[in-house]
Amino acid sequence: MINGNLYKDMIVSASNNLNNQKEKINSLNIFPVPDGDTGTNMGMTMLSAKKEIPSMTGPLGETAAKISMALLRGGRGNSGVILSLFFRGFAKALAGLSDAGCVEIANAFREGVNSAYKAVKIPTEGTILTVMRLTADRMDSLVSEGEKELKVLFSEAVKAAEEALLITPDLLPVLKQANVVDAGGKGFVVILEGMRSVVEGDGIIPSEEGESRGEMKDSADFSSFETEDIKFGYCTECIVDKGPSCTPSAIDAVQSFINGIGNSVVFVDDDSFFKFHVHTNDPGKVLTECLKYGSLSMVKIENMKNQHSAMSIAEEPKSAAPEKKYGFVAVSAGDGIDSVFADLGVDKIVKGGQTMNPSTDDILKAVNLTPAEVVFVLPNNKNIYMAAKQTKDLVGDKQVVVLKSVSVPQGISAILAFNADVGVDQNKAAMREAMAAVKTASMTFAARNSTFDGNSIKEGQILGMLDGKVKYVTDTRESCMRSLASDISDKTMITLFYGEDVSEEEAGKMANILREAIPESEVDIISGGQPVYYYIISAE
Repeated sequence: MINGNLYKDMIVSASNNLNNQKEKINSLNIFPVPDGDTGTNMGMTMLSAKKEIPSMTGPLGETAAKISMALLRGGRGNSGVILSLFFRGFAKALAGLSDAGCVEIANAFREGVNSAYKAVKIPTEGTILTVMRLTADRMDSLVSEGEKELKVLFSEAVKAAEEALLITPDLLPVLKQANVVDAGGKGFVVILEGMRSVVEGDGIIPSEEGESRGEMKDSADFSSFETEDIKFGYCTECIVDKGPSCTPSAIDAVQSFINGIGNSVVFVDDDSFFKFHVHTNDPGKVLTECLKYGSLSMVKIENMKNQHSAMSIAEEPKSAAPEKKYGFVAVSAGDGIDSVFADLGVDKIVKGGQTMNPSTDDILKAVNLTPAEVVFVLPNNKNIYMAAKQTKDLVGDKQVVVLKSVSVPQGISAILAFNADVGVDQNKAAMREAMAAVKTASMTFAARNSTFDGNSIKEGQILGMLDGKVKYVTDTRESCMRSLASDISDKTMITLFYGEDVSEEEAGKMANILREAIPESEVDIISGGQPVYYYIISAE
């Protein structure tokens, strides 16, 4: 039988196994644009539960509920949120139980699948959902045949998941085109392997990262400082798993970069990773630089001024008392874009974006600190929407409205359409209409060699995107901008947000390309300061 303590061991083992293999899972990512990779998002989601397990006590049902809540709050990216919702259904099925056998576990898997499917408006087969469903089907069959051995149940569950994973390319053409299996599905298989190890008596799969690498201190001690003494505002800690380009000379370069962008630098170089701590005013720039040399593993960014203020009082309130009817929370990456949202009246900005997906808890904290009766949340990225959506179930003292803004231009258009003198429903309708009317074009680089949407893409090539889809693959930014101009030629109000790696001079040249291609348009230039994207273009 599985009791609360055994279940905790199963989750720790699953988390370790997933994080040990997250780079293999990340390598299955078919999308060429730099993003919050599936393995990383699922791994960080599982870590959110693992970190809280030592303080958990109680029978199975109670423990499962606590783990579910930790996963829900820690869910990152679509894959991480779907995973958290699976365990939410799993926990609901175990409510009130002190232990569970094959029948109860099979039922919990089925409820987990139902919970995950319900979260996705139009479920796509050939993804993690398929692997979850077919695994639950195998468990149901075994139980109906009278299986009572948990070892057999989990052994067969892993086999079923592996078989389901192999057919994902047949169900999703884009996987077949890239000749890979689904990354989220692979992550689920790895989780089951970790759980099976405990059930079969082989114990917890150890973390290959080790405690010194995987665990960073919970918080820095600023109690002896005054807020005005803090020169660099963000305590930034990160572990970077080394990529092929991370040569010894590259390590020297990145260490020199970090030394030059802040103070209180601690840098550790290991065979397979490097780890650092720095106080800086531009954490986004630090993380973007690190992406040149590998993939981000553990990331921690704290606003030291806010942290000091919170430590200087007895306790920060869990939720700010309403001072007004409406408030806004927006997810944003880039100081210039942050400023635009702030100027438009956004109360709280959550740092995050394409390569740094915030968790549900990150967004929840911002919602709780917004002093309004109704809080509109703008995720501004399709891979952050599901994490934002979960906050609605976690807030009890205010109404949360999560708008499906999938780009920065959509978020800005939504706020511009807001009218404080009308009700929530009228505002939702107006804001959704405004989001639908704006086109979002963007320009970035290919993070990996791939075949995507019929395009053969080489790492480093320039990608032109329209409303989130790769449309152009070019060798220069100029040619990419000319191609994108043809897609927004029907619009007359254009705003060009240029990124942190783009000079003002180059941005001016790009704006002129747009003006020449669309002479009747008005083109504004804003230093967005965003990482990853050279340009984000709002066209209305």
